[in-house]
Amino acid sequence: MLNKKRGRENADIDGSSLADIAFLLLIFFLVVTTIDVDTGIGLVLPPIPDDIEPPPVRERNLMNILVNAQGMVLINEQPSAIASVREEVRRFVNNNGVDPNLSESPDDAIVSIKTDRRTPYNVYIDMLDEVMGAYEELRHQASMEQFGVPFSSLEQGSERRVQIQEMYPKQISIAEPDEG
Repeated sequence: MLNKKRGRENADIDGSSLADIAFLLLIFFLVVTTIDVDTGIGLVLPPIPDDIEPPPVRERNLMNILVNAQGMVLINEQPSAIASVREEVRRFVNNNGVDPNLSESPDDAIVSIKTDRRTPYNVYIDMLDEVMGAYEELRHQASMEQFGVPFSSLEQGSERRVQIQEMYPKQISIAEPDEG
């Protein structure tokens, strides 16, 4: 009889506080977690026009960029690589009337971007980045020539920064895609 083992009782876990612990963990993770918010593309849109006819634009002052459904970029109906868009825009805007096929001056140069409804989003963003980059490079170059400092180091709203922005105004027209 001494060799008989006594059966052990099963250990029970008290579950009454389990709901409280789960609730506290839930509250903790809700408070501590940060949620990323997509900010989108930072563009300043023009005001809604008052049924006024827009002024005529000379054909030479308008650079048409089309991004089709297959992601091909066409500059003035000529196929172009996304990597060459920046240089093409720079040449177009900074022509100052030298080449009769390009803009008369940076003030007159308008870059028109048009897409198809099925254009791949990443191709559109890459192309838009190239156009914006062209303007940034032109402004940087002008700032270095006039003031000896990079454009990005000029204070927001400063007289020098405004002067460079007026030299190379970003005149970008983003046209509505064709219905299709």
